Amino acid sequence: MSRQEHPHSRVEQHHHMILLQDDAFGKWLDWPSLVDALRRGHEAGVDAVERLLLSEVERGAEPQNHLLIWPAWRYGAYCGAKLVTVFPGNSGRAGAATNATVYVLFDGRDGRPLAVIEGAEFTLRKTAADSALAATYLARKDADRLLMIGAGAQAPAQIRAFCAVCPGIREVKIWNRSFAKARALAAALARDGIRPDAAGGEAHLSIEATDDLEGAVPQAAIISMATAATSPLLEGVLLSPGTHVDLVGSFTPEMREADDATLRRGSLFVDSRRFTVAATGDLAIPIASGVIRAEDIRADLFELAGGRHPGRTSDTEITVLKNGGGGHLDLMVAIALYERALPEAG
Repeated sequence: MSRQEHPHSRVEQHHHMILLQDDAFGKWLDWPSLVDALRRGHEAGVDAVERLLLSEVERGAEPQNHLLIWPAWRYGAYCGAKLVTVFPGNSGRAGAATNATVYVLFDGRDGRPLAVIEGAEFTLRKTAADSALAATYLARKDADRLLMIGAGAQAPAQIRAFCAVCPGIREVKIWNRSFAKARALAAALARDGIRPDAAGGEAHLSIEATDDLEGAVPQAAIISMATAATSPLLEGVLLSPGTHVDLVGSFTPEMREADDATLRRGSLFVDSRRFTVAATGDLAIPIASGVIRAEDIRADLFELAGGRHPGRTSDTEITVLKNGGGGHLDLMVAIALYERALPEAG
């Protein structure tokens, strides 16, 4: 959508707010469409983005509860905010999740509420599509082997997103500290299918768990990490030329998934210079220790999508993407889902 285009020209007659839940993505916004929406969203840009964290510190609550808010605005079009509650004490409590997510989308011209989007799927899909969009610029076109490090909630979304944008992937391996958890995820994905819309594509895709991380890393064309690691799991010395590394898990300045050698060997990219460089330990720690400099980061997704950087420049280049997220991505996803869903849901 260009800045001049009327944001609601297709749906001006609708004036009531719609509610969208986890199943909305399956109905209206498949992986290729979502990645393309993020590409167009980066081309159009976002004018204002912030992040706010409120914590229950006055009460001295233990474990501590949090409310996070990510507002963003594309002037003259849309504005909105994602709200997330984190209540760790709910773990193991029947009927109470530790996290809850709601996105509220508004008309950016008159402030009308347009949609409420609820459910964990929103953030899972946003995060994975962010990585997948980067892979369209940074992974080799013939990438055929994906290694997923981590088997938590984010892992299946990462795998599905990469397989959607990298049609050459024929082998998926999953490594996790708990081999049983990796095996369970591999079995679930094999049962449900990774590319359910691709005619005949599923038969040529092998999915298996591995307990040999050192052996799996050199074989992979794409490595995606979505872990809670606080010290590096990925050793850069093991990377083969041409590998693309996708780092998702480190979301605080203290967390880290990849070692110094990974960052020294790789061409470094981020999804957003503003939100990713200082906020994630995968970059903040090696910058502070002098291993890399902030200036070593070659481009972010705004520069890649805008054609201001070519992305991968050779088949032997190792590329490293740090996915840090941000409210601009949430707004892009909310706009895309709303515009796809409204003709039917409205």
